[in-house]
Amino acid sequence: MVMPDGVDGRCFGDGVAIYEEYHDAEWGLPVRGDRELYERFCLEAFQSGLAWITILRKRQGFRAAFADFDPEAVARFTEDDVTRLLGDAGIVRNRAKIEATITNARAVLGLWDTDRTLTDLVWTHAPARRVRVPRAATFADVPSQTAESLALARELRSVGFRFVGPTTAYAAMQACGLVDDHLATCPAVAAEHGS
Repeated sequence: MVMPDGVDGRCFGDGVAIYEEYHDAEWGLPVRGDRELYERFCLEAFQSGLAWITILRKRQGFRAAFADFDPEAVARFTEDDVTRLLGDAGIVRNRAKIEATITNARAVLGLWDTDRTLTDLVWTHAPARRVRVPRAATFADVPSQTAESLALARELRSVGFRFVGPTTAYAAMQACGLVDDHLATCPAVAAEHGS
């Protein structure tokens, strides 16, 4: 990304190609679709306690291990699959997170059984204002959770999701474009304004 005048660099990711690509082409852009949102929430859960770059580097491994995050396929996983996944070096091998991913697939199917979608559930929690005004200057100025992420986490848990607290929910809201937390000096912001 060419930096406009007065812009120092991305709000994160500079110098690491996979991280730059994620910042430029994905983070903060609106995501809709149950499979896509299921994947993002699962990856955010796996990231808990780890650096996001770790998850990005293993993302293809996660997709291979979890049937490209097809909820119907993952919902059919058994204890044998859990054992298989615990031996898969291509993902983060954490039993609780693996089991939560399977449980969450079943929760998506549960939503479908009641004529609801994960997309609708998630997006009903989008704040009225997508962009914080003024934009944050540093990530220290960005909250780790909000009233909306607390409500989203609560509703996700009420329909059977696991490993999704208000901080994980807010990280997913940022990643999926429900909120736009690019920092004020980020070239993504400058590009929005035609700089």
